Amino acid sequence: MRAEIDKIVSLSDADNTASLQKYLSSLTNEQLFSVITNSALKAKTVRPVIKGILKGSSTNTSEGSNRRLLLYQHCIPLCESGDLQAEVAAEIIGLLMLETHTLSGPSLAQLASLFVDAIKVGKMGNGKSLELFPTVLTALAACESLSYGKGELNGEEFKKQLINSLCSSRWDPHCVIHLTTMFRDVPLSSEELQFLVEKVVRMFAKLDLQEIPPLVYQLLLLSAKGCKKQVLDGIINYFKGQDICQEEEQRHGESLDLEVQSIPQDQLRHVEGTVILHIVFAIRLDHELGREFLKSLKTAYGDLCPFSVALLLSVTRIQRYEEQVFELLKGVVIKSFKEEQLQQGSKFLLDLLPKHCGVAQMTLDTIKNSVFGWDHVTEGLVQLGFFLMDTFGPKPGPFGKAAEGPVSVARTPAQQACKLGGQVLLQSFKVHESVRGEILEQVLNRLITKTASPVNHYLDLFSDIVASAPMILLESSSKLTETFDHLSYLPLTTVQGLLKAVQPLLKVSMSLKDALILVLRKAMFSSQLDGRKSAVTGFLLLLKNFKVLGSLASSQCSQAISSSQVQVDVHCRYNSAANEAFCLEILSSLRRCLGQQADVRLMLYEGFYDVLRRNSQLASSIMQTLLSQLRRYYEPEQDLLPPVKLEPCITAHGDQVFLQEPLAHLVSCTVNCLLWLKNMRQSASCNDSDDDEEEEEGYQSDLQTILQSMTRRMIKCELEDFELDKSAEFSMGSSVGVKNNIYAVLVMGVYEVLMEYNFIKANYNKSNFEDLLELFSRSHKLSEILKEKSGKGRVSSHKTPRSLLSMGFVSTLITVLFRDNSQSREEALSVLRSSGEFVRYALSVVVQKIQQLEETGHTDGPDGQNSDKTFRFLCDMTSVLMWRYTNIPSVVEEAGKKEKRSSLSQLCLEGILKIFTTCQQRYPDKMPQLLSAMEIAENDAEQDDVTEMNYFYIRQFQRALFTLLSGGEEEFNSKEAQLLVSILSVLSRQLNPSSKQFTQMITWTVKICKETSFEDTAFSKGLLSLLFSLHILYKSPVSLLLELCQDIHSQLGDIDQDVEVEKQSHFAIVNMKTATTAALLVLSQVGRVLDEVDWLIARKKSQTTSDKSGSGEATQTAGQQDPVEKAVTLQLGTLLTALNELVQTALLPGTCTITLLRELSRTYTILTTLVKYYIQVCPNQHPVLPSRFEKLVKLSGSHLTPQCYTFITYAQSGESTGGGADDKKKKKKNDANTASSAKLLRETKVMPNLIFSIEQYEKFLITLSKKSKVNLMQYMKLSTSRDFRINAATLDAALQEQDESQEAPNTQDTEETQEPKQKRRKR
Repeated sequence: MRAEIDKIVSLSDADNTASLQKYLSSLTNEQLFSVITNSALKAKTVRPVIKGILKGSSTNTSEGSNRRLLLYQHCIPLCESGDLQAEVAAEIIGLLMLETHTLSGPSLAQLASLFVDAIKVGKMGNGKSLELFPTVLTALAACESLSYGKGELNGEEFKKQLINSLCSSRWDPHCVIHLTTMFRDVPLSSEELQFLVEKVVRMFAKLDLQEIPPLVYQLLLLSAKGCKKQVLDGIINYFKGQDICQEEEQRHGESLDLEVQSIPQDQLRHVEGTVILHIVFAIRLDHELGREFLKSLKTAYGDLCPFSVALLLSVTRIQRYEEQVFELLKGVVIKSFKEEQLQQGSKFLLDLLPKHCGVAQMTLDTIKNSVFGWDHVTEGLVQLGFFLMDTFGPKPGPFGKAAEGPVSVARTPAQQACKLGGQVLLQSFKVHESVRGEILEQVLNRLITKTASPVNHYLDLFSDIVASAPMILLESSSKLTETFDHLSYLPLTTVQGLLKAVQPLLKVSMSLKDALILVLRKAMFSSQLDGRKSAVTGFLLLLKNFKVLGSLASSQCSQAISSSQVQVDVHCRYNSAANEAFCLEILSSLRRCLGQQADVRLMLYEGFYDVLRRNSQLASSIMQTLLSQLRRYYEPEQDLLPPVKLEPCITAHGDQVFLQEPLAHLVSCTVNCLLWLKNMRQSASCNDSDDDEEEEEGYQSDLQTILQSMTRRMIKCELEDFELDKSAEFSMGSSVGVKNNIYAVLVMGVYEVLMEYNFIKANYNKSNFEDLLELFSRSHKLSEILKEKSGKGRVSSHKTPRSLLSMGFVSTLITVLFRDNSQSREEALSVLRSSGEFVRYALSVVVQKIQQLEETGHTDGPDGQNSDKTFRFLCDMTSVLMWRYTNIPSVVEEAGKKEKRSSLSQLCLEGILKIFTTCQQRYPDKMPQLLSAMEIAENDAEQDDVTEMNYFYIRQFQRALFTLLSGGEEEFNSKEAQLLVSILSVLSRQLNPSSKQFTQMITWTVKICKETSFEDTAFSKGLLSLLFSLHILYKSPVSLLLELCQDIHSQLGDIDQDVEVEKQSHFAIVNMKTATTAALLVLSQVGRVLDEVDWLIARKKSQTTSDKSGSGEATQTAGQQDPVEKAVTLQLGTLLTALNELVQTALLPGTCTITLLRELSRTYTILTTLVKYYIQVCPNQHPVLPSRFEKLVKLSGSHLTPQCYTFITYAQSGESTGGGADDKKKKKKNDANTASSAKLLRETKVMPNLIFSIEQYEKFLITLSKKSKVNLMQYMKLSTSRDFRINAATLDAALQEQDESQEAPNTQDTEETQEPKQKRRKR
């Protein structure tokens, strides 16, 4: 064999072609093959041997051509066999590539078939020879004709057939990457490329996970030729599928068969991370790919998954896409929340569509997945979190003021999006160490800089960050110290939130605490009032949280902020003895505040009680401070009246008078602290040592003496003693009036505080309660004068001052007034119960307190900030109010009916309603607890079943409403009925719409609406609103709307006075007086149904677009209509029938008419959208238009449109009045016309909009008719010309008048349209 090799090489080198050809001809094929194989294995001689063979095989002779073909046919499998060194194989392929173009057409065809067959049977092991295939295909495409089967094809067609055959066959998973690499060098048409990409994407599932990233890399390189969308969609859908499999496995981990080999999660996540990097790198180089990626996600945002979210966030690292991606994600997030809200609020949509996974969950999943080394995603996550919080955070209210009290539950889509931003940042902070510093810095910067807008959301986030990782924050203490420097310039609410959040850190970091104290001391002397208030807030917070040795256990004063991760006494030097010195030092700083403005003093008085509860060892200092402050305003002479000095409580500046000392709050603080201490001493008396007893006895007895003396003398005081009798001036315009108002509020406050003190001290003693009533009667007299005086002004400026009674006391008070049956207290309580005014006052304070809780989330007075205690008080109050309302019928209170104020039952109801709404807003999870505390449930209510218990109370209120409705209309108490309906609607929200109780509730509501015929608009509005809110969660409300529209038409009559409307009454609640209100409510529901339909059509449109671009195989037969299309058509059909009734109704001119015209205009716009949808899908997906749609078009054209034009004429002419109107009436009418000219201007804008909508609808119907070959315009009538109308009757009359010169004018002023009047008679 050596000899043959040498011979070929020598002849080749000697350029003796003839001899070389001759020698090669003498060798058999087997000899030739062994020469090639041996030289290839030896590696050194392979190049000259192959060159020699090629040289000695002339392309002009058939023998030479055949030998060349044999050489190729032998070398290709040889290179694939794996026996050769990589360099040798590469050299062989390189030599063959250079000579490929010399092969004849048939040889090339054979060679190409060899490749295809080898690929089909999986012989392309290492893919070396595949580099030759593109050259073969290119050469093949250049051939003019080749025999194929029995006929002939040109080279290009032959190549197409080969590629088709190749992509249709089965590929060995091992050679997928090689084939993809190979196709990059093959010139492909767009169809071939698409076919190839689909094939490669289908192969993903068969490959080993580790082979996916290199294949993706090759695919992305291949996408430079085109099909970018398919490539990206294929990659994203593959990982989406993998994620779903992972989820399924985690959900049913145990139940799955063991044979199913799952991919380890960490392996999958690492591969996803690598693929994301590849894609981002490709987008960086190919901007067309980036544009295609964003475009495909915009059109089909519903197909997002955690992988695509991560990919999007990684793309934000490319600067040119950053803004676009965040805008896209913002839109996607808010749209997702809006759709979820829309779907949750409608049974019709819930039944029609599957529940989709929200973008919020995907984003949070992305954070979980990013733990596996996805550093390229984390930066995007942080930016996204802040972007959402900045965009959707709470906005400043009017005049830059923030709305009071944070909302505990995110309800609107914007609130949910903001909350999601916070969750993203919090989770990223917990999971990724690298971004912690940045997140913290950004949050603190926003707290400092955003002083004009609310920062509650950032405070919540900061608080969560501190709670989740306090030790990590201590590493960034310099940032916190920097933030403290700005405290005195920040709004008070921000300071309170910030200090509350860092409080656990202050206990473990001396340096942080010292820095804060320095800042607070400076703030004490700030020129800004807010700065000084911030200092007080900070100092009070420190006092509450630094325990002094011997203070009572905090279980007695349930701490608001748990700092479970932080042990208080971490440093040994940082102990309670040091705490005591520190606290006393702070107290001495705080005493300086007692000489400052009323606002600062007020904060101090409100904070002292909490400090005392947390730190009882400071009692002596605090009580001494309060005592000395109280003595300044107390009159020690026992015979002098009044016992308080009001003069020093006010200060004047120029001609303005200000409050200087909130005296009532000072007394209140003193009383609350004193009572709490007394309580504690009694409960802990057995353990007490006698050390401090004397000192305590001192200030306690002093204070008790002062309070007793004040009570005695305040009872003796007449209003004249305070210079506040009936003749005093109370107008807020003069300084005297302002001064008297301040005095009155202070005096009333002092009376209230003394009432609370005496009630608790009285221990149910009859004479003490009589004193208490005396105090009340003085206070009440003063409040009546204030009401009377302020009522006389042009505008009633009187606003009841907030009561100083504590929530706990009010709760106790109403409990003993209504539910205390103990014999021993009977006599004393009868004193209080006998005073109707006092009972009413107690109830009105309850309502006021609950309202404050609802609005701000807390109440004034002790325990007002403690949400657990407040909730307990709410439970007690509910129980009492409910008992009072159900057990004492309102008939007993008939006496109060003549007066213009609410009865006690009504006050109870108002309280119950406010408690329920407060509970839903502030304690959404505790509603069952509240209901179970109401105690009046009888045996038939299963207490353990929440729904059953809820429904038990619903039945109670239903009974009460039924009793009210059973009486005559004369005795009907509308306000009470409205309150009951509001309570029912709040409670019904707690029911599950799929429960039998919900069905019973809706049946009852329908029954009441059908049977109640009271002419009370406010009540009917409430009842119908309840009906609609229930109905939409039960089923689509269109049939209900149709019945109501028929009732309204029947009640108000037809716009054509000659037409008798058939009397129908489905719902008795709709009558002459309530029909207009009902019509407005019906129209608002119509708007809601139109929103749903519009959303469904838009959703369907976007699905069709993505289907089109993906594959055009979504055709439908005429028989089976898509469920969404069917539902939309049915909804619109019933809606058109309902609107057809309304449009013939003689509605009053004004809001009702305008709203109807507006909704009609929207209806036609949505009909146009539906027509456009059918234009889009008509030839491909819908060969035939659905018959239901044709019926809808017919209904709109033949019934609704003509009636719309008639209604426009009716609305323009106003209320057309017949002849015989005298001059007075005419004058009145003219005046009315002048007054309503502004309204008419608004109307005229609505009318052209409606006409335009109708004409647009008809325009697109013409387009659809042409496209679908169905004449839809046959149902449309020629529209009335709106610009120029000749009214024949009026014209004749005018001509006649001119001819005959008659004195009496013809008063017929009704207009008619051009068409003769063809009124459809009612059935």
